[in-house]
Amino acid sequence: MPFDLHAGYWLFFLDWLIRLAALAWIPVRSPPAAARSWLLLVGFVPLLGLPLYLVLGHPWLARQRRERQALASAVIRERQDSLREWRWLPPGGEGDASADIPRLAERLGDFMPTHGNGIELLDDYDASLATLLADIDGAREEVHLLYYLMFDDRVGAAIADALKRAASRGVRCRLLLDAVGAKPGLRAFARPLREAGVDVRAMLAGGLAWRSLSRMDLRNHRKLAVIDRRVGYVGSQNLAEPEFVPGYPNRELVARVMGPAVRQMAALFASDWLIETGERLTADGAYTGNGAAPAQLLPGGPAYPFQNARNVVVALIQHARRRVVLTTPYFVPDDVTLGALHLAALSGVQVQLVLSQSNNQNLTRWAQRSYYEELLEAGVRIALYRPHFLHAKHLSVDEDIALIGSINLDIRSFALNAEVGLLCYDRAVVERLRDIEAGYLADSEILELASWRARPRWRRSVEGISRLADSLI
Repeated sequence: MPFDLHAGYWLFFLDWLIRLAALAWIPVRSPPAAARSWLLLVGFVPLLGLPLYLVLGHPWLARQRRERQALASAVIRERQDSLREWRWLPPGGEGDASADIPRLAERLGDFMPTHGNGIELLDDYDASLATLLADIDGAREEVHLLYYLMFDDRVGAAIADALKRAASRGVRCRLLLDAVGAKPGLRAFARPLREAGVDVRAMLAGGLAWRSLSRMDLRNHRKLAVIDRRVGYVGSQNLAEPEFVPGYPNRELVARVMGPAVRQMAALFASDWLIETGERLTADGAYTGNGAAPAQLLPGGPAYPFQNARNVVVALIQHARRRVVLTTPYFVPDDVTLGALHLAALSGVQVQLVLSQSNNQNLTRWAQRSYYEELLEAGVRIALYRPHFLHAKHLSVDEDIALIGSINLDIRSFALNAEVGLLCYDRAVVERLRDIEAGYLADSEILELASWRARPRWRRSVEGISRLADSLI
């Protein structure tokens, strides 16, 4: 009995020591919103919260990875200096979005805006895949694929077969896959692809290797393809069949690009290859114009010193004068993004948020619903797309700026995942994107403030509790 009492005192002391240490340590190491969530968890269950925070508490990367990213950024900036004839000079003056956004994106993500790009938006899942496979089959020099998901299914098999055919023609093929997201594809296809001459690598390896490389749950969420440095793909579509949610096949959006922006995609692939393998690839070569659209690549991720994606998205919202449409499957914004949406709507800008009615992440679904009421009160319009799981991720501002890529409007995408987006400064591209957005809205449930307020109280409670985990999702 005395021993049990003695052990109880020590457990009580340890509980409070952890709580007090967390109060002194976590706010210094984490942003306020994340610190709130972690302190709440540690306060309720100290012995569970402490190890979770030590593993998942902040988005750190190994020094080697940060140094390689800095090297890649320096090389990208240096090589762009000799390509000034391809730099796009926005027609607007100081204070105009067409001038401010490209400057901000270049300072954050290294890539300059270029003119002479041809951009085709592909929103049919099977047609997009067929076009990618045709381009791989037409490759003569090089195929580089960088994807978050690759499944052991008909789509994964079709991509693997196309890479084998390309390698048999003497084409240099490299495949970069996220170690966690693409685990099924790596297990099924890595060995036969390597035997066929394809260089296959896993990014951000899990298991016992993670601790020496990065925080455990950091992921490379990019979807990028570069063929012969002539044509590139960027968007939301993975190398997998569309049935992410049973009964709700994914709807995606991909930009097929030709022109100088493809060289930027090649440089981003080379950057990720360097960070993962230490091997330097060349992304040089003469730029070729294939259209009239100005465009600029925007990479983001924890290897950069700032939250590139979040900062550019917020700037785009702030610069909207008439209308901004944001499409995302996951909506768990940080305070800065939420504030920008509020201010834009209250300033008279038509702010349209398009989300998926179905969702494959239950905690995220409940958390994002907690934001609807305050957004509707501010005048933000919310549409829930019904026919499919809307996995597309894009944004349009007024009539002349679009952002298309892998970026979700959530804290994970902004702070933890490696992402990529393509900024397009072209009215024709925005007009095509508006047509796609109009198709979403025609098949959506439009939320009304009065009816949303009438939802049961238990749902409000679940939403509020889920929102407390916004920084942990």
